[in-house]
Amino acid sequence: MTREYSNISMAVIRRLPKYHRYLKDLLDQETYRISSKELSKLIGFTASQIRQDLNCFGGFGQQGYGYNVEELYNEIGKILGLYQSYPTVIVGAGNLGQAIANYTNFDKFGFSTLALFDSNPKMIGMRIRDIAVHDVDQLEEFIKKNQVRIGVICTPKKVAQDVATKLSEAGVQGIWNFAPIDIKVPEEIIVENVHLSESLFTLSFLLSQEFDQE
Repeated sequence: MTREYSNISMAVIRRLPKYHRYLKDLLDQETYRISSKELSKLIGFTASQIRQDLNCFGGFGQQGYGYNVEELYNEIGKILGLYQSYPTVIVGAGNLGQAIANYTNFDKFGFSTLALFDSNPKMIGMRIRDIAVHDVDQLEEFIKKNQVRIGVICTPKKVAQDVATKLSEAGVQGIWNFAPIDIKVPEEIIVENVHLSESLFTLSFLLSQEFDQE
């Protein structure tokens, strides 16, 4: 997080992508002005919460007018860093790695996947959405040569830490980790963990509570 926003809680930061997504939907529907109350009905946050969150980054709304949707969408995009370029590699070309490589929406926001890497000889040389799968032994050289900023880990748990170490030593600035393990990297490397099972188990808990009440 930049020094400018270092005093803002991660809870607020993690709500920004949701604002950005709903504002894009509003623009697609040719809605160009909205109040915090109307936005509240769409997103599910209270109007007060929305105003508090957005006030952390300066004054966007106007009393009696509400928010300019396009302006707010663009400003949140800037805050999220979506107008920069993020050369990315994916390590692990299995089902999950391929699914991420095939998701074209990331390209629209500067997250360009340059290559996939795998240790399976049968995968090497394949192309996923015209993105080549390379031997994982070439990972560090490729990162340095192409100034890769983000590494995505889609490997089994047992090799994830080794991959994270290679990514860190090669010079990536951030790691998006889908492996079911908390990796250890130098503190200057930013890590975002996506443990799919934890999300599923939370759903399981909520469903079991609902069942118990019935």
